[in-house]
Amino acid sequence: MDAKNSIDASNLRGDFFGGLTAGVVALPLALAFGVQSGMGAIAGLYGAIAIGIIAAWFGGTPTQISGPTGPMTVVSAVIIAKAIESHGGSLELALGSIIAIFLLSGVFQILLGIFKVGQYVRYMPYPVVSGFMSGIGVIIIVLQIFPFLGHASPKKILDIFSSLTEILGDINLASVALAFATIATIYLFPRITKIVPSALVALVALTIVATLMKLDVAVIGDIPEGFPSVKLAALTNVDWMHPMVIVIPALTLAALGTIDSLLTSIVADNMTKTQHNSNKELIGQGLGNMAAAAIAGIPGAGATMRTVVNIKSGGRTRISGVIHGLALLVVLIGAGSYAKLIPLPVLAGILITVGIGIIDYRGLKHVVNVPRSDAFVMLVVLVMTVFVDLLQAVAVGMVLASILFMKKMSDIAEDKSAEGSVEEFGLDEIWPKDLELTDDIRHKVFIKYFDGPIFFGFASKFQEMTQRSPDVDVVILRMGRVPYIDQSGLYAIEDAIMALHDKKILVLITEIQEQPKDMLRGVGLIPEMIPDERLYVNLASAINALKTGEAFKEVPKKETFSWTFVKY
Repeated sequence: MDAKNSIDASNLRGDFFGGLTAGVVALPLALAFGVQSGMGAIAGLYGAIAIGIIAAWFGGTPTQISGPTGPMTVVSAVIIAKAIESHGGSLELALGSIIAIFLLSGVFQILLGIFKVGQYVRYMPYPVVSGFMSGIGVIIIVLQIFPFLGHASPKKILDIFSSLTEILGDINLASVALAFATIATIYLFPRITKIVPSALVALVALTIVATLMKLDVAVIGDIPEGFPSVKLAALTNVDWMHPMVIVIPALTLAALGTIDSLLTSIVADNMTKTQHNSNKELIGQGLGNMAAAAIAGIPGAGATMRTVVNIKSGGRTRISGVIHGLALLVVLIGAGSYAKLIPLPVLAGILITVGIGIIDYRGLKHVVNVPRSDAFVMLVVLVMTVFVDLLQAVAVGMVLASILFMKKMSDIAEDKSAEGSVEEFGLDEIWPKDLELTDDIRHKVFIKYFDGPIFFGFASKFQEMTQRSPDVDVVILRMGRVPYIDQSGLYAIEDAIMALHDKKILVLITEIQEQPKDMLRGVGLIPEMIPDERLYVNLASAINALKTGEAFKEVPKKETFSWTFVKY
């Protein structure tokens, strides 16, 4: 066994409570995702157990909690629906093809890890991620409209909209009431206490209410109890004469699971001030998804919300992820007879809040402030994700972002060449590092030079720089040679400045050009977090302000709220 996977009991108490809390949060989501997938609630629970334990133990992010997520479930539901349709409407006959796809997706993730592809996820432009996540959120919400109203939902988004008028005259009021009560409980219960997850409170309380009142609503139904059995025998029914039917959707799942997991790993790094091993994480995720497939569980990935809950509850090592999976296994063994009573409208309410949480409000809020090319890419990816195909949406978004970025860089190169000679533009200038700094200031100031655009390929480097920033009191960002910032770079700067503020570090900016300044002002970073008084025309004036103490004077502050999306 790899020494890095040996048991680290130094934080056993924190890991126990972190994993247990994450397991409590994961339970209603696993059941809801299982129902949405089309394979039943038990498939979601199987997936959460297998991926939760295996990915935690073999992965490269010690605090990551893995299991079925919104994006992975949406793609899985499409794959399952197509497989069932091609097998005459029988899930039993389609099970072999479904398991083969899920297994192969795990194999592809392992190969991505072995060939060290994980490191390239950092080059995913923010507008592509934003549009994709918001599209997933919209899909999840739309798929719950029919269960919310008390009816079985069509599998395709367009069919839902075209069939909606048919059920508006036959609404199940009990279903609507339960779904509304679920949503209200999830959002309002945390005002009373955050000790118990509100989704679990809604699940238990409203199941009891529906059962005692004998409400006429659809329920989950029978759930197998005890340990899951291996279902690999179903692979004998797979039509291997048409391998691309298996390979293409498996690649889709593997690519999505890779992005899904590594984005969560970055969140975990920022919270714990550690550095994950992206390639090892992919191997762990692949093994977890293969284990889930073997017992007919739905695939998953790193789950942001559950990972955050784990970390905040004390989890610091891979033991916390294992405990999260074991907690769900205990529920599976002993609570199946109760879980079958859970109303589907309650799960619909839970999933609606999941969809709302996945939508990237920060990106949508700033759509009129970011470059039009970024806004265009985000909206194209969002619409294609909802109405066309998820992987095609990401592919088109990447191509568009690359083409538009290359055009922008070409335009900037032309503008530079038109402005004057190399000497006039100052490219041969030797930036002074000390600029007559006195000893009492020199060791307290960190100057970061930028030479070129801050875009999606540079964003993660900038975040890494911030995490490695020395123990100083002041950080000066010299941005005279930054002609352009895209949306990914903008949010990287915002996150970095917020992290520096959390460390009580004063941030000054010098020589900022108009486009970057307009971007920072458009999203409120200027003047809310970086007041205009801390923007300097050159490095000398910033240093002088430090020497005289002018830079340290208090300036009026405003409350600021930054929208972020939570990936389940």
